[in-house]
Amino acid sequence: MTRNTIKITVLENGIKESVETSIGEYRNLMELLKDKIYLDCFGECGGMGRCATCIIKIESLKGNALKMERNEPVTLARFGYQNEPNIRLSCQIEVSADLDGAILKILE
Repeated sequence: MTRNTIKITVLENGIKESVETSIGEYRNLMELLKDKIYLDCFGECGGMGRCATCIIKIESLKGNALKMERNEPVTLARFGYQNEPNIRLSCQIEVSADLDGAILKILE
C-alpha cells in the first residue's frame, strides 16, 4: 500500500467490505461508494447535499473531513440528525487522506 492509498471499511446490509482508492480518484465519498459497492438509489440528487439518499454513519474521520459545509447541516436537520456528528452525507465528504482508516455504515 502506497502513501496515497486510502482504505475504508464499509458495512452495508450486514456485509463488511474493504474499499481502497487513491487520492484524486474520486471527487467525493458518494461517488466512491456508488462505483465500488454498486448501491441502488444512492445519491439521487447527484451530490448536491439535498436528498439524504447517501446518508452514512462514519467513524474515525479526521482533519478537513470533519467539517460540514454547503447544504449538509440543513439537510441532516431536516431528517432529524442535527445532533449526531457521526451521521453525514457521503456526497459532502471529499476523498482525501483524512478518510484513511474510516469505518462507515450505509444507512437506509
